[in-house]
Amino acid sequence: MPYWCFCRPRALVRRLRQLALGAGCFVLCDATALARDFFVNPATGTDSANGLAAAAAGPDGPVKTIARGLKLAGPGDTVHLAPVVFKESATFHNRSGEPGRPLVLDGHGATLDGSEPLHPADWQETAPGLYRNDHLLKADDFVLLRWFFSFDGRISHMGRCSKGTRAPFKKPEDLQPGEWTFSAAGHAFYVRIAPGQKLADARIAAPLRANGVGFGGTCQHIVVRHLTATHVHNDGFNIHGTTRDLLFEDIRAIECGDDGFSAHEDCEVRVAGFTATGNATGICSINDSVSDNDQVFIKDCIGHDLFFPECGRHTVRNSRILSSAEHAITVAGRPKEHTGATLVLDNVWVQRASGSNAVSVLAGGTLAATNVTLLGLDLQVSGTATLQNAIIAGQPQPKINISTGAVWHAENNLYDASTLQSGKTLYTRKTFADYQRASAQDAHSRWAGAGEHNATPSTRGADESRLPVAP
Repeated sequence: MPYWCFCRPRALVRRLRQLALGAGCFVLCDATALARDFFVNPATGTDSANGLAAAAAGPDGPVKTIARGLKLAGPGDTVHLAPVVFKESATFHNRSGEPGRPLVLDGHGATLDGSEPLHPADWQETAPGLYRNDHLLKADDFVLLRWFFSFDGRISHMGRCSKGTRAPFKKPEDLQPGEWTFSAAGHAFYVRIAPGQKLADARIAAPLRANGVGFGGTCQHIVVRHLTATHVHNDGFNIHGTTRDLLFEDIRAIECGDDGFSAHEDCEVRVAGFTATGNATGICSINDSVSDNDQVFIKDCIGHDLFFPECGRHTVRNSRILSSAEHAITVAGRPKEHTGATLVLDNVWVQRASGSNAVSVLAGGTLAATNVTLLGLDLQVSGTATLQNAIIAGQPQPKINISTGAVWHAENNLYDASTLQSGKTLYTRKTFADYQRASAQDAHSRWAGAGEHNATPSTRGADESRLPVAP
């Protein structure tokens, strides 16, 4: 065989592969050399091209859709997206790379936008500024709990989300400009705009796609990086089925109807760099899923920032949460089935931005927290919790409640709290020593004076130098 069959330069490999495919023959090459690059550009591409060049015209140019790019790719290949907005989801179903040769989707900063503008012709004006559509989509409870409209770029959930507040739908006649509702009687959506404004000028969009990036079936050895998912009615990144060796790097979920990132069933995932803003939930993983999350930044969520309600083991490291959600962190389980979720927090900063948020470890759930800083957040434990080298402080001063029957291990913590209740006994700063003797916990912990946590050395609490900053 000629020596050039073993060359590694990608341009030569592409040409050899084209020649081999065109001649109907098979060229033996080094496994690494078979790695190919496919390019996707919705503006300049065509799905009849081979996708092997980013800018070339004709058969060697980029493909138009992510679906086509992923279909062409295999183990060791990389699908490159143009750094633009795609009106498309990226879906992996029974797709895999190989150990050491992952299938890679590189967004290069691209955005997957799940919304579409309203078409005025599909809407009937039933009163001045009030419009009705009874065939927008087949809406069921799953969709309706996650639904929203955006009015001139501003998201309106109408006080509803699947894992938090669920305000009743307003009557159509009670809507104000910039609001919407749903009528089950007519299976119709209604939107209200300002009097005298035309619907075409109101810039209203609906989240017609479910997920930004979705996985199903059996998927292994896949990398997704440098990609934003936004304005879908379900999850930004939705992982189902059976997965192993899935890595997500530098991803973002912005204003999604449900979770920013969610792993289900028998899925194992790693996340290295994730920003979640304005979603119903930042991260929610359930069933037997296993997740490792590093460098996470979450803010402006509605229902939960972190939610692990069933089972599985999950780790969040070197992360920052600015909580305005109803619930900052919830770890729970299924006590009757003797299963529960385990959450490990390592070097995590969580601060109340607004609301009356809490960190809750419910029956069946397990929290193991080391070097965490919780500011302005109540801590409620009825499951199992281990707290070491932590700071619990902030304004308003938090309340700590360890329920009767909870399993509580605590050591070397700094408390600047309002009260600490263990079982039926309430303790304060003045009676902290009584709590230490009665519980046999927190032997080297201290109850600080007001604001003292701000001057505490980094041996307690999160090391801010290792945390992500606000984007």
